[in-house]
Amino acid sequence: MASTSSPQYPALNKSTAPESAMLLKSTPRTGIVHIGLGNFHRAHLAFYTALAVRDFGGDWGIYSYSLRSTVIADAMTSQDLLYCIATISPTSEAIVIPGIHTAAFGGPDQVGQVLTEIAKDSTKIISLTVTEAGYLISQSTNGLNMQAPEIIHDLEHPESPRSAIGIIVRGLELRAADHGLPVTVLSCDNLSGNGDRTKQLVFEFIDSLPDSTRLRTYVNEHVTFPNSMVDRIVPGTEDRHLDMVESRLGIHDNSPVPAEEFTMWVIEDCFAAGRPAWEKVGAIFSDDVAAYELMKLRLLNGTHSLLSYLGGLDGQETIPGARFQPYIEDAVRTILYKEFLPTFAMPAALTADGYINQLFDRWSNTVLGDRTSRVGSDGSTKLPQRITEPVLFHATSGKTPQYIALTVAAWLACIAPLNGFQPGVNADAMKDPAKGKIKELAAKSTSTHGFVESVFVEGNIFAAELGALPDFINCISQFLDQILTQGIKAAALTAQTRS
Repeated sequence: MASTSSPQYPALNKSTAPESAMLLKSTPRTGIVHIGLGNFHRAHLAFYTALAVRDFGGDWGIYSYSLRSTVIADAMTSQDLLYCIATISPTSEAIVIPGIHTAAFGGPDQVGQVLTEIAKDSTKIISLTVTEAGYLISQSTNGLNMQAPEIIHDLEHPESPRSAIGIIVRGLELRAADHGLPVTVLSCDNLSGNGDRTKQLVFEFIDSLPDSTRLRTYVNEHVTFPNSMVDRIVPGTEDRHLDMVESRLGIHDNSPVPAEEFTMWVIEDCFAAGRPAWEKVGAIFSDDVAAYELMKLRLLNGTHSLLSYLGGLDGQETIPGARFQPYIEDAVRTILYKEFLPTFAMPAALTADGYINQLFDRWSNTVLGDRTSRVGSDGSTKLPQRITEPVLFHATSGKTPQYIALTVAAWLACIAPLNGFQPGVNADAMKDPAKGKIKELAAKSTSTHGFVESVFVEGNIFAAELGALPDFINCISQFLDQILTQGIKAAALTAQTRS
């Protein structure tokens, strides 16, 4: 989190916020309870909702909750629940203040208040942005990880859940026992079929409860789980973003949100209890959300992983810095056109060249300066979603996608380097929930190949089908060896000659 000291400017609150920068002059009553109070939520769902309420009305205020951290919630609470979105590009530094939140809480001690709010008949939508890791999906079963400490806790202590799925189920249980009114659960995370997946996980949790027949019936008949695709690059907040707000507005915001200009939201229109007029402020409602999801998951997210790991190992602090390295740009274009594009059908409304050209423009945003360490974090939860189906697709025709294999090798070099290899400060800054486990596997491995094989067999990260592809494992091992001995550029050039 950025610094909060700024004695020369007044603090952001309802009395100091410039009216010209605000999206809303008054906050509506709560209609949405959101789990996962982070920068992305504040720049995406909150932004669209604030625009829709400003222009078309409705009681769609957002009651927001962070599962663990209180930092953002505390900052917003100290500022009358306001914050600035700084839209940053080479040609724009627009700043808006949504003013759409009705509450901001964080940490397990506050979960009781969130459950109470979910249970109210005025709540029409339960939304969430908890990242791929927050769904606690087991790669071995492809369902809810019933061995996860949070799930074990939530089943034993239903009154104080700690997981997003546990909170949702407990909230739905309270609704079912009280008024039984309909509600929508809306995932806004980068998860393929995010609505369908959330529904699956919710039912798996419900089926682990005693006497769950009534709850299962209520969810079946009165709760919907629309799929959605969300797309906007939102980096972490830095001191320079506070300075930008101060220089533009003459106020100090403890928790501004930097974001790119581009934003896209594609949603399946199956809301059980109504929704804001999002379609009138830029959201796309479609019966073919899956096509948009796959496009974004593979072309943006999958390639983002390659950019971050190659860039981090190349010493590049930012995504634009990585994108402008000629050998990395070659890698990006090849993985896009040869390894990802053949694995799905583009949405009918878009063209591949048009979307890819737009991606390069976004990755070239040097003013926004999204960090490789941020994009490269949590690879163990992101990569399975992004590479599994493409690898299996190519395997059916006897091919090994070279740059996807290089992505995995580069990720391993970043978070669990072998033989004293130093990946550099940008790679060192990448966080990963599986980092400890992978380092343990690295420490007991006697060869690069053995290490890679153990990650796929013992790591409980990737689907078993990938571990059963010897050519893919061998390719990753060869690239990892080359990274450790010759460097990332040499490995990328080898991938280019093989592609």
